[in-house]
Formats: sequence, C-alpha cells, structure tokens
Amino acid sequence: MNNSLKRISALGIGLGIGLTAATNAWSQSALEDVMKARGLTQQDLLAAAKTYTPTGGRDEYLAFSSGGQSGQVIVYGIPSMRILKYIAVFTPEPWQGYGFDDESKAVLAQGRIQGKDINYGDTHHPAFSETNGEYNGRYLFINDKANPRMAVIDLHDFETKQIVVNPFMKSEHGGAFVTPNTEYVMEASQYAAPFADEFVPLEEFNDKYRGAVTYWKFDDKKGRLDPSQSFTFELPPYSQDLSDAGKGPSMGWGFTNSFCSERYVGGIERGRPPFEAGCSQKDTDFLHVTNWKKAAELVAAGKVKKSKGAYMIPMEQAVKEGLLYLIPEPKSPHGVDVSPDGSHIIVSGKLDSHAWVYSWEKIQKAIKEKKFEGEDPYGIPIIAMKDALHTQVQVGLGPLHTQYDAKECIVYTSIYVDSMVTKWNYCDGKVLDQLHIHYNIGHLVAMEGDSVSPDGKYLVSLNKLAIDRFNPVGPLHPQNHQLIDISGDKMQLLYDMPLPLGEPHYVVAIKADKLKPAVRYKSGWDSRTDKKSPYKTRAGREKVVRGEDGVVHVYGTVIRSHITPEIIEVEEGETVSIHLTNLERAEDETHGFALYGQNVNLSIEPGKTVSATFKADKAGVYPYYCTEFCSALHLEMQGYLLVKPKGYVATTTEIQEGTKYTQADYEKQVKTNIDTQAVIDSVVGFITSHNYKDFPEVVALVEDATDQLGFAEEAKKKSEGFATKGDYQNATLWAGQWWQYQVKTADLGLRAKTFLEEHGAKKVK
Repeated sequence: MNNSLKRISALGIGLGIGLTAATNAWSQSALEDVMKARGLTQQDLLAAAKTYTPTGGRDEYLAFSSGGQSGQVIVYGIPSMRILKYIAVFTPEPWQGYGFDDESKAVLAQGRIQGKDINYGDTHHPAFSETNGEYNGRYLFINDKANPRMAVIDLHDFETKQIVVNPFMKSEHGGAFVTPNTEYVMEASQYAAPFADEFVPLEEFNDKYRGAVTYWKFDDKKGRLDPSQSFTFELPPYSQDLSDAGKGPSMGWGFTNSFCSERYVGGIERGRPPFEAGCSQKDTDFLHVTNWKKAAELVAAGKVKKSKGAYMIPMEQAVKEGLLYLIPEPKSPHGVDVSPDGSHIIVSGKLDSHAWVYSWEKIQKAIKEKKFEGEDPYGIPIIAMKDALHTQVQVGLGPLHTQYDAKECIVYTSIYVDSMVTKWNYCDGKVLDQLHIHYNIGHLVAMEGDSVSPDGKYLVSLNKLAIDRFNPVGPLHPQNHQLIDISGDKMQLLYDMPLPLGEPHYVVAIKADKLKPAVRYKSGWDSRTDKKSPYKTRAGREKVVRGEDGVVHVYGTVIRSHITPEIIEVEEGETVSIHLTNLERAEDETHGFALYGQNVNLSIEPGKTVSATFKADKAGVYPYYCTEFCSALHLEMQGYLLVKPKGYVATTTEIQEGTKYTQADYEKQVKTNIDTQAVIDSVVGFITSHNYKDFPEVVALVEDATDQLGFAEEAKKKSEGFATKGDYQNATLWAGQWWQYQVKTADLGLRAKTFLEEHGAKKVK
C-alpha cells in the first residue's frame, strides 16, 4: 500500500460524514406534453439537441470573445454556449485578484500611457498564436482600441502576462492579427494623429497627422512581444481598419483596409459638416499591402532608423524599397480576410452591397511589372482595381466580415443593414444561402475560420442588438451571440446567447483538445512572470520579517481551513507586504484573501504565491478572511491585522478564553477522532484497490491528503503533550484541530473515491 494511504487508514470520518444515496424524482411527462406546455416545435427540439451538453460533458470548441468596453476576454464553449471564464486583461478584476495583487499590478503598469495608469480597455480582436497557419493553442493576443496597446494571454493558465503600448498611435482598431508562424502580431491605427506627443492643430492634418501599421515581434521561447525588434510602417492620414496576414503564396505580406481616405476633418463647431459626411464621399477607399518580410530584413540589416525608441519605416523609404502599395477597395470596409490557401483576399464595404474578391496572383503580377494607375498624395503606388480583382458578388446591404468554411471556396459574410448572414462561393461568385439573425450583425466566426484549415460545423453571429430576444434588464441590453449550424447546405439558427459584459466585437474559436491548460501551479509559483516566487513559503516556515527595505514582509500560507499567520502585528505607519502561498495540490482548491480597509483582494490558486503591499497608515483592527468557500470550516478561515499606535504598550498579557474545557471534553474529542477509523479504512481500501495512479487528479488529492495527515499527526502530539501536563484546555483544542485535519483528509479521500467511480477506475489484482 502507498505510504501516504497507509497514513490515511489511521484516521476516520466522524460526526456524520459519509456518503448518502440521493434519489431524484424525474418527471414522467411525455415529450409531447413538454412541447405543448412550453410551446416548442420539433425544429426547436432539434436545435436544442444539437447544443445540449449533458452534465459533466465537454464542448468540442472553445470561443474567445473580446469583452469590448469591459477590457476583458470572455471564454465560452461551443456548441453549449456556456460561459466558462472572464480573462482579466486591461481592467482590474477582483475575483481573480487582477490589479489587486502586486504581481498583476506590475502587468497593468506595463500599460501606462504618458505616466498614467489606464485601468480600462476596449478589447476588439483576439487572435491565437499559430504554427504553419494552424492554431497551436499556446497564446492569445488581444488589442485595446481606446489606448493603443497589445496584450499577451498565456493559455497555459489563461492569464495576462504582458501589455505593450504602441509608441506612435493614439487610437487603433486593427489588432490583433497573427502571421502564420506567429513571427509578428499586426496592429493598425484607426484615427490619424500626430506621432509626436504634443499639440498639432487640425489645420496641419494632411502634413503632420499619420496612420500606421505596427508589426510586433513575438519571441516564442519567452512567450512575450519584443518591442526592441518590432517595427511600424508610417501610413497616410487615412483611418486604417482591420488587417490580415498572407499565407501560402502571399506569405510575408500583410493587408490592411481603411476608411475616410478622403482625409476629411469634421467640426460642427467650426461650421463644417460632421465627419460622417466627409468620410463617405468617395466610391472607394484603399487596401494597404505591406511587405513585412522584406521590412524585417531591412530592420535586421540596420537600414531602418528608430524614432521614439522604436523602428519606424517612413512612407518614402517604404515606397523606395517596394514595401507598400495601395489598391482601391469598397467604400468604408470593415474586414480584410485572406483565404486559407493564401490565394485570394476578400473585402466588403459597409456602404456597398458587394463583397470584392482580390487575386493575389494578379496583385503580384502588377507589382512585379510595376503596373500602377498612379500614386496617392503621399507617393504610394496604386494598383488598378481591374488589375487586382477576381470578382465582385452582391451579398446584401452592409457587408462586413467574412469567414471561411471547411468546404473549398465557401464563405460566410455578415450583412449588417439587412441583419443576415450570406453564404456564397467566392470562386465562382454565387450566393448559396441567406439566414436572417437578430439583429444587426457585426463580426462572425466559424470554427478555426482564420486558420489554414477551417473546420466549418458552426458559425457564431455577433449581433450588436438584442432588442426583444431576452428578459428586459433595463435600458442597457446585453449583446446577442447566435449559434448557427453550417454543416449542411442550408444554415440553421440554433441558439441565442446573451453576452452581459461590454460590447464583444470579435471572437475566435479553437478545438478544445488543442488547449492544454494547467489545473494547478508548481508550488510557490509567480504566475505573471512564470517563475518561482522569491516569496514562496512552505508549511511550518511562515514568518514575519522587518526587512532592510523598511517593509514588514509577512511570509504566509493558506490551506483548508486556516491562514498562517492568523495574527499579524505591525506599527502604525509601517509598509506591509503580505506574501501568501497556496499549499493545496488538489485541483480547484482556490483560496482568497480579503483584508478590511486596505483595498486588498487576492485569488490564490493551488501552488500560487501572491503578494499585496500597502501602508498601514491608521491604527486599528483589520480582519481578514478567505473569500473562496473551500471547506466545511471556511468561515473559520480568518485572522486579524493589528495596527498598533506608535509607542503602544500592552496592558494585558493573555488572550481571554471564551469556553473552558475539562478532561471529559478532551476524552470525548479523542474518542470521536478514534471512531473515524472504520470509515476512512473503507475509503482507503477502495482507492488502493483501484488503479488510482492512472488518474493525475486523484494522485494530487492523495498528495494533499498526505499533507493534512502530517498536520494531524503534529496536532495529535501537541494534544497529548498538553494532556500529560494536565492542561486540558489546550489539550482539547489541539485534539479538535487534530480532528479538523482528519475531516479535511476525509474530504479529499471521498473526492478521490467519487472521481474514481465516475471515471471508470479498474480494480487491481
């Protein structure tokens, strides 16, 4: 028998703890009765069957949605459409402790702009890291439109690890878009602005305001963007929009569309028509074509100069080196999407009813032959539409974004004004199907639809308006994501999903089995730097140290059901830094830490070490507690920060006892502890008689149980020692603590037993 399990067998599960068989009275109503009572049709039942995921079941895909003005990322399953997680990115989020512990504060601090903390974001376009154009499930990138920034989320633990600030842009929309091997992450500005951080009058708009596309270099080994190797294209003061990276034959090139190429500056206050009037006069805008591969070679060769500490390629140099071209595109576009094989590029315009399909072969030919119809006002060569276009297809009023199906040449385009999705063939230019949705669709996403091998199967329509789809919840309505079945010739609407967090702008979806997230951290782990924390603390080594830095460092631990230390004493005016390590190894045993009056709220997942630093500037009593319901004695998981006035001298020396205990109380508690053995033997017997070592989740539970047993043994020795001295007050209390460790051990054992039963564990001979 495993030694740790032998130790478990020495304990029992008393005080009514055990397994109880529960029965459920299921309704016997016939299916027809249910349909009639709820007003359901057979079509409704078919749609429900396609999305229903039984209890304990898993989704085939995970969708990662921007959280819009929440500054977060939303994760949900497909086809169940169950929300699984909010990932905190640009905005503090107390449940995850993001922006409340020192480690995540350091990540948010990377996003400061001109020295100011920016505690919100407008997340727009998430993108997965790729290998050979396939999603590899390792990282997610997300941009902030309001404050041009890019963040890196590590999908090992679904945490934000890095935020970088664009040194040139004042706003952006076209990020994040990833090159096929995650060499670079594209970010395009939106509203033109001066690169300099100073006032420039609008009268100098054409001369001194600029657009830009930044290629952020990604270091795959470090899992971080590398600003020192990134570069930016200076672009005309058009409003750049979305981007996409070429693949296959178009590998090494990037595509960015634009609007307001009229370069119009509104100003009702100055007696001029508004922006929307002047920004929609031309019949076409410009698709920007950039050669990032050659640009990277120039940067590496030292042929690109730095500005504001970063590489900047001026338009004049880009034109001279053949790095930048323009192609007319439909009016006011919102999306440029490269086909899986890299041979075609689709662009749609919100003020046009057509989707335009460009041929990369034709674009290449025009560039090679230097066949241009002219230049824009900034000297950038323009490839004629007729020399780049494959076909135009009338898809509906207000086309926006296109996603690719697994079937060759089949795509889906969101139609904003007509509130529908159009399915069409971009090779022969034929519309195949149209489906009305509710209401005013923006983006849409097919499963792995941005990769080189889309899966098809499902499509999610990201609708801007919900109107009457859900129960009223006040003037601020949720967004509506609608799940569509695209496996057949005709699209079928399956499910309405309210999104109650910001305005989700875009979603990417990945096969769930490509993700390999951790379920716990290595002991003493700083999750934000992905290194061992210098403040890692082990059981029995908790301490309070007044460091040379003048800070009171508290090295503590948390485990069911106590925080160590339970009393922290400091003097008024001292800076306190509390470092807590979660000693649990069992999956899902998260602890929290909330401290009164100090704006401290931490999330401490198994193995994690987090810190909170603050100044104890007012004398008083500050309770703290665990915020996560972690055990039967969760409410007893508490403590006190005592901030003593300067020069305080204690007037009493002993803690007052609330209840006095006798020898009879001690003996009663010891009998309870001993009586637990029979039940615990049964649990241990079950575990050891099965192949528990084949289940990592159970092994972790056994490891945690071993820790609890060690604590129980220590408590037992203390109890017996006090009893020998006749101190039955402390003997009874320590006997009670001994039993608490037994209870926690039993809890772990029962969880392990249940897991083995539910997952088909086999008996061993």
